[in-house]
Amino acid sequence: MNKLTNRDIMFIGFMLFSMLFGAGNLIFPAYLGHAAGENVWLAVTGFIVSDAGLAVLGFIAIAKSGTLDTLVNRVNPTFALLFPMSIYLAIGPGLAIPRAGSLAYEMGVKPFLPQTMGASPFGLLIYTIVFFSIVFWFAKSPSKLVDRFGKILTPTLLILITIVFIKALFTDLTDFQGASLSYKNNPVSQGFLDGYQTMDALGALICGIVFTNIFKNRKITKPALQVKYLTLFGLICGLLLTFCYLIIAYLGASASITGEVDNGAIVLSTALQQLFGQSGTIVLGLIFTVACLSVCIGLITSCAQYFSTIFPKLSYIKWTILLCSVSGFVANLGLSQILKVSVPVLGLMYPIAIALIALGLFHDRLPFNQRPVYIMTISLVGLFSLVEVVNTTFLNGSLTGVLSHMPFQPNGFGWVIPGLLGLVIGSIIEKLKVQEEIVEKKAA
Repeated sequence: MNKLTNRDIMFIGFMLFSMLFGAGNLIFPAYLGHAAGENVWLAVTGFIVSDAGLAVLGFIAIAKSGTLDTLVNRVNPTFALLFPMSIYLAIGPGLAIPRAGSLAYEMGVKPFLPQTMGASPFGLLIYTIVFFSIVFWFAKSPSKLVDRFGKILTPTLLILITIVFIKALFTDLTDFQGASLSYKNNPVSQGFLDGYQTMDALGALICGIVFTNIFKNRKITKPALQVKYLTLFGLICGLLLTFCYLIIAYLGASASITGEVDNGAIVLSTALQQLFGQSGTIVLGLIFTVACLSVCIGLITSCAQYFSTIFPKLSYIKWTILLCSVSGFVANLGLSQILKVSVPVLGLMYPIAIALIALGLFHDRLPFNQRPVYIMTISLVGLFSLVEVVNTTFLNGSLTGVLSHMPFQPNGFGWVIPGLLGLVIGSIIEKLKVQEEIVEKKAA
């Protein structure tokens, strides 16, 4: 039985961090810090729980289940096909990868271009071709990811963020302003909801396929040992994410900005200019480029391995080429369009993912752990989330008054009660089913 060394565990944990830490992990905590102001530590606590916390729990849930396929098949075979595919499409070429590619251009290259070229779509086109060509070069050899992530990309990113942190410690920054928006009354719950936007809990669910292949290559077959290693990888990743979020949220809260701000990229740019002057643009550009490059490589690798398993007529390399091409095309549609689509999609998928993670974590301790519990819980959570998304996206909030009667709905967690109700109903159905089988056996 083969084992991993402590050095291997550290580098693979670094790799997981790089696979999750991308554009959203930079801009959303920065915006949160600026908007939360004096309540920044409460808000970032909620953010860390829903981002790093759920990512670690998701990773552990997959480890305990064996694979994502095993976990989702406990619900229904159709769900087992559609839900993972929707995650791979959303966190892959549909949203997360194009968002990272577009933001890498906006923050890493565009500020240094002549104004006419920066305003032209031609600049973004050329950049995405180069960017996704580099992504393809890294992703085409999954067996080398540990060395390339753990020894090159992750240390580079962490060094850059640490430099920013040290500079902030010795710089007299402005005092925190008063909290605005929802951060004034509900900073923790609003921070929790903001954590959805990074997609890291979804990312943790789909990254398992990469680690399954790592275990296969290292000939680590004992399930208990795999669970132990996956838990350690998740904890290392969670600690690194927490370290980065505390720094970025602090910078956002300390940024001196007049007027309203609608995205964290502006907040982060202003904060780094306060710290480094004009050279802050260069530092920020390097951070965004390395972070976005890392997360795109990880996601392309995960998606290509998944789709080459589901649709084996195309090889891993061909799927990698296709995903890079599609992601580059979507990135050229513009960052604002990508962000508009991401909010309702994540509002539907995240509650289902959280419920699935919870069931996976407590599978062995459920009084009735068979399919009815999973079906009813996931169905009611999904139904409520769908109604909420339709209400906010297509009905202009006309059902808000009705939905507000659901406990926790004002804080964005109205789906919790339907989930608990589904758990109870599923348990009752399973209990009745067991009793019926006992009666049939006695009758026989």
